Amino acid sequence: MSLKAGIVGLPNVGKSTLFNAVSNSAKAQASNYRFCTIEPNVGLVDVPDERIDSLARLVQPNRTVPTQIEIVDIAGLVRGASKGEGLGNKFLANIREVDAIVHVIRCFEDENILREEGKIDPVSDKEIIDTELQLKDLESVEKKLVRTEKIAKTGDAKVKAEYAVLKRCQEYLQQGKNIRELGLGKEDQGAVADLFLLTGKPVLYVANVDEASMHTGNAFSRALQAAVSQENAEVIIMNNSIEAQIAEMESPDDRQLFMEEYKMQEPALNKLIRSAYKLLNLNTYFTAGVQEVRAWTIHEGWKAPQAAGVIHTDFEKGFIKAEVIAYADFINYGSEAACRENGKLRIEGKEYVVKDGDVMHFRFNV
Repeated sequence: MSLKAGIVGLPNVGKSTLFNAVSNSAKAQASNYRFCTIEPNVGLVDVPDERIDSLARLVQPNRTVPTQIEIVDIAGLVRGASKGEGLGNKFLANIREVDAIVHVIRCFEDENILREEGKIDPVSDKEIIDTELQLKDLESVEKKLVRTEKIAKTGDAKVKAEYAVLKRCQEYLQQGKNIRELGLGKEDQGAVADLFLLTGKPVLYVANVDEASMHTGNAFSRALQAAVSQENAEVIIMNNSIEAQIAEMESPDDRQLFMEEYKMQEPALNKLIRSAYKLLNLNTYFTAGVQEVRAWTIHEGWKAPQAAGVIHTDFEKGFIKAEVIAYADFINYGSEAACRENGKLRIEGKEYVVKDGDVMHFRFNV
């Protein structure tokens, strides 16, 4: 299971610079991490996780396999995209295919970089894209309302409930609000699941600031943070150009010296990738053996058989039990054998809810 995140934003805000930084970062760490170009402007990049590195140092496996996210550099949006302006139709179609949105917003002044929207205004920039997505969602919702209205009048309880959810969505969108803020329950979400609503997708904002503001932010980034404070969304402050320079460096020593010069503990890109991964409430568990140490992605709240099924469907079908070691215990005792000897290896059954960081081994019979 992998997360597919789409990088969006107005033209000339730093989307492609960010995508190139992600791509080059994967290339630069080729000894440990893999990069795979699927098609132009689409790449697979590993999720930085110090836990898998720590496990690998203890186990010394033949290979280490981190979990991944797919990053898509989506064409720049312009006003009127919901009506097909610019690359609007392509832009919106591409967003439908992603699980989460990384919205890059320009928070710096530079007269050498063209800007069609006048003065720098991150809040206005955010609202432009929000409006285009809301208009497209409203179109989708109203089309389905027309289809369901007649059936709902016949008294079909299920369709009536679906119609009520669609009306709520319609009214919310007409107010210029995003569906992700509506708080639809699981059943209600089912009523609009087939619409793949654009404003229902979780979003992570990237405030692309100037070099002087990369640690502190600036008036532009603070305005953006204030504007999204009610969205329960994270804003990551970074300088995309600096991140691209770090990513281009082949030597780990050169990267370290460069980051020290800019007083950086790690690339902001790492935080961005980790945050994008967590947007969908995904967790990671590990398998650790001599052949490989590997990270596996699951949804938060999954039980042991479901988690086993990520490795192979037979593991879920024939699930018997799971041997589980908490990550902290594995690191503390240094090996599976030591954890077993000290009573830190637990046997869990079908109802066990897998915790983030669990080190697991499954027993199954097919």
